[in-house]
Amino acid sequence: MTRYLLLYLALLSLVTFIVYGVDKRRAKRGMWRISERTLLLLSFLGGATGGLVAMQLFRHKTKHWYFYVLNLLFIALHVGAVYHLHRAML
Repeated sequence: MTRYLLLYLALLSLVTFIVYGVDKRRAKRGMWRISERTLLLLSFLGGATGGLVAMQLFRHKTKHWYFYVLNLLFIALHVGAVYHLHRAML
């Protein structure tokens, strides 16, 4: 079961990474943007690691302190969920 949660988190992190990259590209081109709410929702649902990596790699949303704080908080929640699920399976 823990394996499935880890796979879910990895896949959602990849999706979130890509979405942050798409939003950055749209920002550069002056196009319609993906809402901050959507970006943070993806991070909350499991993509926080991908979101944090994308912030650094694409230099995107780095001026918004709450993106750092929330992504780090969500990572802590995800790690806690994996830990508790793993402990429950023992």
